Amino acid sequence: MRILVTGGAGFIGSHIVDALITQGHEVIVVDNLTSGRKENINPAARFYFMDICSPEMEEVFRKEKPELVNHHAAQIDVRRSVADPHEDARVNIVGLLNLLKNCVRYGVKGFIFASSGGVVYGEPTELPVKEGYPKGPLSPYGVSKLASEYYLYCFAQVHGLPYITLRYGNVYGPRQDPHGEAGVVAIFGNKMLKGETPTIYGDGEQLRDYVYVQDVVKANLLAMEKLAKKSYPSLGKGIDGLAYNIGTGKGTSVNELFHLLKKVIGYQGEAIYGPTRAGELKRIYLDCSKAWQELGWRAEVKLEEGLKHTVQSLTPEIR
Repeated sequence: MRILVTGGAGFIGSHIVDALITQGHEVIVVDNLTSGRKENINPAARFYFMDICSPEMEEVFRKEKPELVNHHAAQIDVRRSVADPHEDARVNIVGLLNLLKNCVRYGVKGFIFASSGGVVYGEPTELPVKEGYPKGPLSPYGVSKLASEYYLYCFAQVHGLPYITLRYGNVYGPRQDPHGEAGVVAIFGNKMLKGETPTIYGDGEQLRDYVYVQDVVKANLLAMEKLAKKSYPSLGKGIDGLAYNIGTGKGTSVNELFHLLKKVIGYQGEAIYGPTRAGELKRIYLDCSKAWQELGWRAEVKLEEGLKHTVQSLTPEIR
């Protein structure tokens, strides 16, 4: 199958590209390298250095004729979205619409969308959160992800474009940027390994659902199989019928995460505490039973094991 992966030079996207190529698929990568890295791109993929908002995306579709699009290119930083909601919407909404327009024009047969189970539900009162829980995003990033799900639903209804949404927890693992604004595991790990002091924002009791990147890759492969078999969920169930939470079903506090990393690395210091960040949720973790029932997917990598793999990727000398 010919598959276009947007954000295929990025953290999650590059792992998906590797898995697709291992399976024998023909892969096209589009990435503007804002946060992706060229060294992450599998040499067997065809690479286009391009912004997903560019009119030149049409030429990629015309030339490559992808059968499926796996969409991981995004502005992913909650704080950046609060500071510049216009740019967040440009990338996450206008970029999506540019892709969808070309999907319809060039006969794409399926679309996999990376949404965020960490932001679309808002601050839930019931945990773990199921897909049907009322939505209430508290950041422009969350709004853009939820709006994207509705656009996908609209294009499915109006144009017949099949899609599946994967609502991720906090994904971590090798290739996550330790110098970025998002990705606490890589950021903390990098600082500890350099003997620097990590900063925990707020009281550190915020709960998050940390899911290892290779588990996320498997969810994408299973979603692709479901689309290929034309057995995707009914449109009659709305956006939640077409969405799957992808997480572990367990909440881990930032304080607990810090101490687990401290143990893995052998770090002797303590964290410092900073002010709570705007738009940040207090508690979120996901009920992923639907993904098991309908995709045959569940998270398999335990947190401490995943942290060890991540730390090894940050430090070649530890391998």
